[in-house]
Amino acid sequence: MRTDKKVTAVLMCVLTVFLLAACAKRTDVDSGDSYIYSLNTDRTGLVKITFEFEEDDPLRQAEAILSEMKQPASDIEYTTVFPEDVEVTECNISGGILAVDFNSAYLQMENLEEKLVRAAVVQSLVRIDGINAVYFSVEGENLKDGDGRPIGLMNEDDFVENTASSPSSYQTGTLVLYFANADGDKLVPQEMNVRYSSNISREKLIVEKLIQGPQSGGVYPVINPDTNLLSVTIKDKICYVNFDSTFLTGAYDIVPELTVYSIVNSLTEGTEAEQVQITINGESDNSYMEAVDLSKPLESDMNWVAAENEET
Repeated sequence: MRTDKKVTAVLMCVLTVFLLAACAKRTDVDSGDSYIYSLNTDRTGLVKITFEFEEDDPLRQAEAILSEMKQPASDIEYTTVFPEDVEVTECNISGGILAVDFNSAYLQMENLEEKLVRAAVVQSLVRIDGINAVYFSVEGENLKDGDGRPIGLMNEDDFVENTASSPSSYQTGTLVLYFANADGDKLVPQEMNVRYSSNISREKLIVEKLIQGPQSGGVYPVINPDTNLLSVTIKDKICYVNFDSTFLTGAYDIVPELTVYSIVNSLTEGTEAEQVQITINGESDNSYMEAVDLSKPLESDMNWVAAENEET
């Protein structure tokens, strides 16, 4: 009789554990849980869902996440990220940048839905160690925004609203930017007082000011003014700066290294970045004017900076 009671007690414990597991929802993400992002049921916002990163290789982890985002939702608190017709056609990683290519159905999504899908994918993928930024393409062509401009590299910072201050709030500061000397063979530092929106990152401000050129005489611009800055972000002490191809067209008669190291030196001096990775349309396999290899992150090089008695 006691044996029957013990068996019954064991069965009840097993049943209780089973029922608790069955009731657990993937949206019940606690602190320390491994997770990715999905869309809520009405596809108007993001929601975290539990996900175990079982693979060790960053590319395989990325492929597992992208595959998971095609799977039907297991409870009613969230929904599948990708619409049924949207497929990932290719996925590869180089230099910490994950490139994801989609079929043409990706472009059929409505604007709000596409932004949410992109936010869910990017914020999930950059949680993988070894992936610092994500680049989207469709049928091999750069994904573009509503104005036809390439979106470029993305990370979680591109999808976080600045709630600490209103869009109209501003702050002031001083930047040290490097421009060319009169001979075009050395860099010269210039202090620049700036007033800027608190919604703009310091690294973006630095690169934009370099493109605009110096504010006073005695120093000269280094970057083609027609260059478009597609994105700039810092992760793991590396600043990723993504330009369009116009950047590779030198507009001034200066040593090519000055253009590259004006960016690198200005960013490493003015931000937390210790290295700078320059990409062109999301691609790192480039060189600037056949003189500077851009395939890997670069550290500052003060050898290109003029001594004080050489500045003028």
